[in-house]
Amino acid sequence: MTLATLNLAEGVQLVSFGLLGLIMLVGALGVVLLSNIVYSAFLLGLVFISISGLYILLNAGFVAAAQVLVYVGAVNVLILFGIMLVNKQEDFATVKNAWVGKAATGAVCAGLFGLLSTMVLSHPWTISTVPAAGDRAIEVIGQHFFSDYLLPFELASVLLLIALVGAIILARREYLPDTAIPTEEALTLPEKPRELVAAGSRDSL
Repeated sequence: MTLATLNLAEGVQLVSFGLLGLIMLVGALGVVLLSNIVYSAFLLGLVFISISGLYILLNAGFVAAAQVLVYVGAVNVLILFGIMLVNKQEDFATVKNAWVGKAATGAVCAGLFGLLSTMVLSHPWTISTVPAAGDRAIEVIGQHFFSDYLLPFELASVLLLIALVGAIILARREYLPDTAIPTEEALTLPEKPRELVAAGSRDSL
């Protein structure tokens, strides 16, 4: 009975891992390939949610909750706000020698793929002998955040602040006039047109 239950749990974990991995890959391809940037932002949120599901399979509940709260609830919403505020309608202009950028992008992607593949194949993937933190996971993560990873943690908050300020500046640029208005004309109000009154009608009043 115990062996059957263990096999069932392993099967559920394998199926869940396959589904979450498939959703993450499809969502990531949609983020890159779709022409509508709003759909890409929503698919990015789906990718973040699938990653949180992988954390749950690794028994990292706090990291999964932080993934949903920070990335889905903050970063992805910030991206959507930036897209909505800076949604400018511009005519498509052809870029000269666009193949150079595409070739460079393909070379960088191929290099990253080769590097990650080499790392995955060369890693021993042995089971760690370090005991799990268990209920002390939040305490251990907090100690690492404020000791070993304090600088990256603060840099991430600075980057988010820069992105927010940049989105506000780009959005406010839409309200600036194309031509400068002279100060005198800006401070004067247009006069109300006067109606001509005949002399006889003025005497009758």
